[in-house]
Parts: sequence; C-alpha cells; structure tokens
Amino acid sequence: MTSTVFIPRKPFSQLSAPREVIRQFTPNWFAVTMGTGILSLLLAQLPVPIPGLYRLAEALWVLNIGLFITFSFLYIARWVLFFDEARRVFGHSTVSMFFGTIPMGLATIINGLLLFGLPRWGDGVIPIAETLWWIDVVMSVACGVLIPFMMFTRQQHSIDQMTAVWLLPVVAAEVAAVSGGLLVPHLAQTHAQFSVLIASYVLWGFSVPVAFSILTILLLRMALHKLPHESMAASSWLALGPISTGALGLMVLGADSSSVLAANGLPGVGEIAAGLGLIGGIILWGVGVWWLLMAVLITLRYLRDGIPFNLGWWGFTFPLGVFALTTLKLGVVLNLGFFVVMGTVLVGCLAGLWSLIMSRTLAGAYRGTLFVSPCIAKLHCATL
Repeated sequence: MTSTVFIPRKPFSQLSAPREVIRQFTPNWFAVTMGTGILSLLLAQLPVPIPGLYRLAEALWVLNIGLFITFSFLYIARWVLFFDEARRVFGHSTVSMFFGTIPMGLATIINGLLLFGLPRWGDGVIPIAETLWWIDVVMSVACGVLIPFMMFTRQQHSIDQMTAVWLLPVVAAEVAAVSGGLLVPHLAQTHAQFSVLIASYVLWGFSVPVAFSILTILLLRMALHKLPHESMAASSWLALGPISTGALGLMVLGADSSSVLAANGLPGVGEIAAGLGLIGGIILWGVGVWWLLMAVLITLRYLRDGIPFNLGWWGFTFPLGVFALTTLKLGVVLNLGFFVVMGTVLVGCLAGLWSLIMSRTLAGAYRGTLFVSPCIAKLHCATL
C-alpha cells in the first residue's frame, strides 16, 4: 500500500491565524540560509565541467538573499508586534542558540557577493561586501559573548540535556573570520587589508578554542548520557562545523598573509602563517573526518526508529558543506586528486540532502506546521 502526502489547498491551514507566522517565527529559520548559501558557494567552485552549474549556483545565491531578507523582515516584525513574547527567547536554553545562525547566514551572502557579484557588477561591490562584513563581525561577537552570558546567568542547563547546538553562537565568529580572509585580497588599501586580516585572526581565536572546549564537554556528555532525543538527531553534525571552518580559516587567512604582512612591515611572518595554516588545516581536517564518520554512524542509529522532521534537519547541511569546501580547498592547495574526488562526492551528497530538506521545509511552511515557537510556552522559557 502506498501513502500520499496530503497538502491542504489553503496556506497556513494548521495555524489559527495567518499572523501566527510572525508570532511563532524564531531564529531557527536562518539555518535555511546557511544551508542554501553553502550549497551555492560549493556548486560554483565544483571542479566538474557541468553546463549551467555556475548559473544554478548563482540562482541559489540570489534565492538565499531573498530568504534572508524575508526572514529578517518576519523576525523584526515579531519583535515589533509581539515584543513581550519575542524577548522570552533569551531565556530558552535551545532556541536562543540559533541567534548564531543569523550572522552565519549573512556570511554566505557576503562570500557570494565576492564570488558572483564581483564578476557580474565589478569592483563596486567590494565596499558593500566590506561594510556587510563589519556588520557580520559585530553580530558574531555579540552572539559569541551575550548568549553564553545568558547561559551562565538566566538559562537552565544540565549536562544530560546538552547538545551540539551550544556551538552555534560561538562558531559564528570563525565563519566571519573565513569571510574576512576571502575579502582581504579584494581590498585596495594595504592598511584595510591588514586590519581585516588581523581582525579575522582575532575572530578565529575568539571562536575555535571555545568551540573545542564545548566539543570536549560534548564527548563526555555523549559517553555518560548517550544520544539526545531523536528530535535533535541532526545536532550530531554540528560538531563538524567548527572543526571544518577552523581548518578552512587557517588556510584562507594564511594564503594572503605573506603579502599583506610584508606590506605592513612584518616580512617573514606571513610565510610562517601560511605554513602553519596549511599544516593546521590538514590536522583539523583529520579531526573532521573522525566527527564525520561518527555523525554518519549516529544518524544511522537514529534512522532505525525514525527521525521526525523539523527545522533542525538543516543542521545536516552547513557542517557537511563547510567540510566539503575544506576538502576541495585541500585538493587545490596540495594538488591531490583524492581530496578533489572526495570533495565532489560530498557536494553531491549535500545537494541531495538540500533538495530533500528544502522540499519538506516548503511543505511544512505552506501548512504552517513549522511555525512553532517554544518560547511562548511558559514552562520552557524565562522572561527577562
């Protein structure tokens, strides 16, 4: 017997009123922009001569901009129309972590501006990208400090309830660091290059050591309390994010360090940064392989009993995408076909995952079932 999926004729049929879309809107939705953005960047850099692939990647980037603007409008509207309920997010031990997805989603748009916007519109996009990057930096630093501060002072946490979502507010800074490294060679002034490069290294240090501290605690939690609830199944992939981004950041920042630091009175330091970046990137990539294999095994374990669909499924996409991007980068730098082949396979897996998750997201959004804010439930939230 085959089953069919019932799609109601009217949108938001599962909501009591259309305005519930705004009232129930949460930062979790920005994870969609992260997954869509990383796929667009990967398709454009895939070393496979497929006709129309670059145009498809560019179209996904434009779609991502539209999604980011739409989500921003909806979330701002929630704060304007439902302020008392919206501010409860700071007391929620899970939803508040997703504030980190906002600057990370913006970072994929900035990277796309350099990859797609520059050849289409010329150097005029560079000042826009630089301005957006500094905005992204401020948002990332704020998430990396204020959300953990809320964890320490207002929220209720326990080691047995911990998941990898703790990483989200912290990792945003290292994603901004990678974007800064990509921006550096496009800046005209040497002082601006130097400022962005140093700021990016600071952002890397601001994020990666803290992320690895969280990963250490996560390993202990998994050993003592086993796997989290199946609704958090995708969170097992989030650990791959900071490892891969950390590796990519070291390589990207090291690539232009030699010329930038030499132009600012620090000759010789750049060569060291480039060498350490490559070696550090390879080592962290190896750590990422361990987490990738572990995430696959954990997901297979979850699949035995079924994984309920929710927005958390987008947690499968961005970490896998960054790992694929790092793998392809190593293939280019080391000129080893193994990394190119593996990266290409990972991109194919990501494209399949994105298609599946996006189709279910569109269906859930149309019905209204994905517009659920746990922060409205008094049992789960604390007010400021």
